[in-house]
Amino acid sequence: MKRNSMIVTYLFMVLLAVFLLGPLVWIVMMSFKNPQDVIAVPPKLIFKPTLDNYLALFGFSRGGMVTAGMFLSSFKNTLIISAGSVLLSMIIGVPAAYAIARLSFSAKENFAFLYLSFRFVPEITIILPLYIIYQRINLYDKYIGMILIYQLISLPLIIWIMRSFFEEIPIEIEQAAYLDGYSRFQTMWRVIMPLAVGGIATASILASIFCWNNFIFGLMLGSNNTQPITVGLLSFMGTSEVQWGMMAAATVIAIIPEIIMVISVQRYLIRGLTFGAVK
Repeated sequence: MKRNSMIVTYLFMVLLAVFLLGPLVWIVMMSFKNPQDVIAVPPKLIFKPTLDNYLALFGFSRGGMVTAGMFLSSFKNTLIISAGSVLLSMIIGVPAAYAIARLSFSAKENFAFLYLSFRFVPEITIILPLYIIYQRINLYDKYIGMILIYQLISLPLIIWIMRSFFEEIPIEIEQAAYLDGYSRFQTMWRVIMPLAVGGIATASILASIFCWNNFIFGLMLGSNNTQPITVGLLSFMGTSEVQWGMMAAATVIAIIPEIIMVISVQRYLIRGLTFGAVK
């Protein structure tokens, strides 16, 4: 009976892995196909791999210079916007999370819920008034405008994750620092922050992923100067054809930074995701 249960469990895990990884494997395969193999019916699982899509993506093949310019520009924009958004959210969110975790004031939970509520409203419902406001105050298609609006994505996430980390740090450590003559700011900066490195890594990576993958804000509030990679992928869809192979290659390149970031802080990420799970 126990053996049958284990077989069913492993079978379920295999099916779940296929379901989750299947689209990613399919995109990677598509990126190595030529146009004829991509549109073949039924789809070809066995084919001769080619690097033409990647060469064209970076301008190393004939006719790929224009596409390469658009892709590299979108990739650069995503790096700038994501990094700037997470950095600003860290500067604002970490002290805010510490205050919510350690200070006692009547509206503490209301503030915490207010920050979390920023994630409740679907982006599509607020994008039209945001577009009008950005046009009027000259923030449309500006890096600073994109970084500011991305705070709706990254700031609530950072505040709530960091709050859990701060609450896990024993209060006695801070009390000992106060006895040594440290101020509250010195205690936070010199004592608590080094202990919260795991939380900082977890929060920054998760916020980076959400910012990196955002589509609506980049589509409506950005244009040629600030177009992110999620919107840049649409450039492979023309009126007469869709360059599926190059779009797949661009997708693979776009997700590589996210994979590297997750792997590099994997142990912190798992710990951060489980904090507060039983509260």
